[in-house]
Amino acid sequence: MADRSRPSQGSSALLAPLLLALIPFSLVRPASDPSAIVTGSDNGALAPARNHVVRFLEYRMAEDHRAYLAENLGSRNGWRWVERRNPAASFPTDFGVLEIGDLYRASLIEELRRLGRVKDVFVDTSYSRSLFVEESPKGGNFYDLEKRPGKIFTSMSFEEGEEVAYSPVSNASISWRRKLMMQRSQVTSLFGADRLWTKGFTGRRVKMAIFDTGIRADHPHFRNIKERTNWTNEDTLNDNLGHGTFVAGVVAGEDAECLGFAPDTEIYAFRVFTDAQVSYTSWFLDAFNYAIATNMDVLNLSIGGPDYLDLPFVEKVWELTANNIIMVSAIGNDGPLYGTLNNPADQSDVIGVGGIDYNDHIASFSSRGMSTWEIPHGYGRVKPDVVAYGREIMGSKISTGCKSLSGTSVASPVVAGIVCLLVSVIPESMRKDYLNPASMKQALVEGATKLSGPNMYEQGAGRINLWESYQILENYQPRASIFPSVLDYTDCPYSWPFCRQPLYAGAMPVIFNATILNGMGVIGYVETPPTWHPYDEVGNLLSIHFTYSDVIWPWTGYLALHMQIKDEGAQFSGLIEGNVTLNVYSPSPPREKGPRSSTCVLYLKLKVVPTPPRSKRILWDQYHNIKYPPGYIPRDSLDVRNDILDWHGDHLHTNFHIMYNMLRDAGYYVETLGSPLTCFDASHYGALLMVDLEDEYFEEEIQKLRDDVVNGGLGIAVFAEWYNVDSMVKMRFFDDNTRSWWTPVTGGANIPALNELLAPLGIAFGDKILNGDFSINGEQSHYASGTDIIKFPEGGYLHSFEFQDNSESGATQNILSASGMTKVSPILGLAEVGKGRVAAYGDSNCLDGSHMVTNCYWLLRKILDFTNRNVKDPVLFSDSAKTNKPLHEEESQLPLRRTDVNFSSYSSVVGKDLICHHDTRFEVWGTKGYGIHQLLTGRNRKRYSTIDMVNDLNNTMIEFNVEVDEATTHKGSGNYSGLVDRNKSRNSIDFLGLLNNDEVDIPMLMAGQWIIPVLVALACLLSYLSWRMRQKRRRRRKGSASGRLMNMV
Repeated sequence: MADRSRPSQGSSALLAPLLLALIPFSLVRPASDPSAIVTGSDNGALAPARNHVVRFLEYRMAEDHRAYLAENLGSRNGWRWVERRNPAASFPTDFGVLEIGDLYRASLIEELRRLGRVKDVFVDTSYSRSLFVEESPKGGNFYDLEKRPGKIFTSMSFEEGEEVAYSPVSNASISWRRKLMMQRSQVTSLFGADRLWTKGFTGRRVKMAIFDTGIRADHPHFRNIKERTNWTNEDTLNDNLGHGTFVAGVVAGEDAECLGFAPDTEIYAFRVFTDAQVSYTSWFLDAFNYAIATNMDVLNLSIGGPDYLDLPFVEKVWELTANNIIMVSAIGNDGPLYGTLNNPADQSDVIGVGGIDYNDHIASFSSRGMSTWEIPHGYGRVKPDVVAYGREIMGSKISTGCKSLSGTSVASPVVAGIVCLLVSVIPESMRKDYLNPASMKQALVEGATKLSGPNMYEQGAGRINLWESYQILENYQPRASIFPSVLDYTDCPYSWPFCRQPLYAGAMPVIFNATILNGMGVIGYVETPPTWHPYDEVGNLLSIHFTYSDVIWPWTGYLALHMQIKDEGAQFSGLIEGNVTLNVYSPSPPREKGPRSSTCVLYLKLKVVPTPPRSKRILWDQYHNIKYPPGYIPRDSLDVRNDILDWHGDHLHTNFHIMYNMLRDAGYYVETLGSPLTCFDASHYGALLMVDLEDEYFEEEIQKLRDDVVNGGLGIAVFAEWYNVDSMVKMRFFDDNTRSWWTPVTGGANIPALNELLAPLGIAFGDKILNGDFSINGEQSHYASGTDIIKFPEGGYLHSFEFQDNSESGATQNILSASGMTKVSPILGLAEVGKGRVAAYGDSNCLDGSHMVTNCYWLLRKILDFTNRNVKDPVLFSDSAKTNKPLHEEESQLPLRRTDVNFSSYSSVVGKDLICHHDTRFEVWGTKGYGIHQLLTGRNRKRYSTIDMVNDLNNTMIEFNVEVDEATTHKGSGNYSGLVDRNKSRNSIDFLGLLNNDEVDIPMLMAGQWIIPVLVALACLLSYLSWRMRQKRRRRRKGSASGRLMNMV
């Protein structure tokens, strides 16, 4: 009996972990996600959840939308309709807010997008004025930084008396001194508002919507507060921060100390921000809908952020302006950095306002252009549209009295007040016939005064001129126009960067992206293709291809000129002048017969020089740069604690504009390639400049580049960045408002991809994150989060220095090592490979104007001397630096790609077709490029899974949501030029990553919480069955042995 009881005890011991394993881990909710949801049937288990905006194809009452979803989703668990109790509830709406549990999210969204009335589904993004939390008290580690809850939003105004304002997206402080000449001048008098007041124009019967922090009903500075509405989750209509009151005061205040521009304007205060300065997309959508329903004339939005791919927000702004509401918005307080335009001010249908001081200098805080929507294949638009005084402007305090603030959020209501004043000039019965977002922008940009110092991407059309704009409107007839209307290569610095480099034969096309303003109607069409009309015969040397909006909506479109000099002009030197004409028409409005039509004219004055020699020509690789948005692209310098994103465009004319000017001063001609490396003729260029690259490479690119270097003599200068998987995992964090994980898509650069590209040349980078100072021949430099070189060919020249390794793995080694915190690492290598020459450097921050500590332009010049002309600097090519044997690491030691990120959602390569775009030479447009004889297949790289692809029919935008498994489909929406294509895909799931410390997103964790217990249970079951079989065999052996003994007896 005792023997028989042992199997029972053993089985109980083995069944215990089996039963424990079957307990679902999902019952243990992550501490970082405390929210819960009631299922669709109002019964069910609690689960992590988040709010989603479900957009519909038509307007209906909210209850109709709710009933439609309830009927089609039936008793499905995991969702709940969120009631929105605000003034818009009494009007039809085109969206609903659903709380969806994460366990059901993928299947529910898939089912929602199949419904006929559903347009798309997005996470209900949160906005926040304050950008980043302060540095972690834990100190030390760059990954201690966290993003504030909510959608990224740049800083608001600066308080009076502040001597230093801090730029929220750079490590630079902005300093200024008070000007004695200012003497608290009334901004209204500086623009001459009193001239219109004397004519009786004071903003009467103009409905002004102020989207901000609210206003108090009995404020003594305002005579005409018509309505106050609250769109937040706080039960108050009052302004407890003071910003909304200040903005309203600049527009319509009547206190003698802080006069507004249009004191009789009807103020409609939309409180869209809480006292904590937080807002949600759904609050804005409801408030925008209400502004449309109540027929607002002008809307001021003194806010903005870098995410121009928040589709629900962007499309609602289009809809709002399409309903003839003139929107004015701040361009951003992220100057003096370039490529820092804020949305929605960067939209062509919105009047984007920059800031100047009282000396007519661009304010240091004012964001600079160009727009970055169009990168990499196109070129950005001119923004801001106009600039206005934004330094120490007087406005109303919360209760009474006046104060001064600075910022583009102050310059924006200055222009909004001027717009209200100008609207009142037109008789009320005629306003809708003549005034619209396009005609108002035409009046402002055509009347503006161009400033003598700044370029077009700093000042737009120039300082606003109220009187000139008034005269334009006074005699206005509906028409279309082009902005800017002139491109003059002899007008420097206004026409920078075009005036810095002449045209020449054989170059990549120079792209100039202008905006079409159609004051004739909300929708318009290009009647005939644009035409180039040269003034003389030499103008025929210029070849222009045009790309433009098929449909001009709402009120605006684009016209891109792709300009190149014909081969017969290779020796020409001089000017080419002429006009580009474009005919636009709009359908006839009510009470008019026949369509409206107009001819737009763009004047060109271009400088041309003979084609420079190959040694003077450089090609910049733009195609393989990835920026925010759409994904969490981390900053390059991890020492910069107040900026977590790489969002400035990484373009020669944005954050690398200082380097571009240096190269031009050094006599180099720099061109841009926004297409794959197969799309340029290497025989024309001395060097390919590859800086801070995050994307992958086609197999054809790798093969062609090797041939270009080894056989074609092309030089390559590579400036890499940090890449360390452990550190990227450490940088991952959970955002409470979007209920999603922020995971870096890649490192500062995509080192695994770069290593694959450089492998045929015998070069590879490592995964260290190195920091420190070093010196070469007396030139001091700072190495900021750069990487090391771990492979380099024999006979090359390597330079190594002592640095601290701040990577996660390096920090662990430093703790275990007794040799100290610094180690010698190779960071700079130069080598001749075949007929070509290659230089590799592990850091790009010394070229990037955004977070530069010290520049390394001196090093870049010496590198280009080598790559382009084989001139060897005696210090860089000293005998002590020469390698007698190749530097080599085993393949297993090379940095590996992440397996928990679906890179195809962000890449221009993975899952895409190789094609030359409109930034390349005309002869290869739409082809695969030069020298491709055998085309390879396998566009979807094996190292990345592209499971369950969800194609975006709109093929234009990507929502702000770093969590790439958000299934989003758009129906019935037309294409918009210049926006990145995308394929949305759910993350591939690597459950073994949970055992190997690979970070995965919450949906993966939820799935993993069931898979792992099942695996454990199966293992236990197999162990139990194996144990039982062994017991049976033992009993059989015992039985047969006892039988034999009995027979022997």
